Amino acid sequence: MKLNTDLWGYRRKFLTKNNMTLQFIYDNRGNTTGVFISIEEWQSLKTKYTDLQKEEAENRTELAIWQKQVIDQRLSDYYNNPVDVTDFDRTLDDVEERL
Repeated sequence: MKLNTDLWGYRRKFLTKNNMTLQFIYDNRGNTTGVFISIEEWQSLKTKYTDLQKEEAENRTELAIWQKQVIDQRLSDYYNNPVDVTDFDRTLDDVEERL
C-alpha cells in the first residue's frame, strides 16, 4: 500500500482489491477515520446491494431555504462584480499562515 499525506495532514493509503480501489484515510494519530471509493465503484455497489440505494435515498438531505438564499446572494454578488474576487490558493495560504 502507498502512503500519501494530503494538504490537511490526513494520511491516505490506497489498496486495490477485487478490482476496487479503496482509499483508507487516517488522522495524525494513525487512526482510520474513513474509506473513500470512487463514484463509479459506489454506483456498482448500489446495483449489487439494493439496500444501499434505499439507505442513500432515505438519507438524502436538501439545503435549507436560508442556505439556498445565501448561495443565491453570493452568486448574484459575483455576477454583478466578477472582478471583485480572491484567489482560492492565496486565501488558503493566508489562512495557513495564521494557524
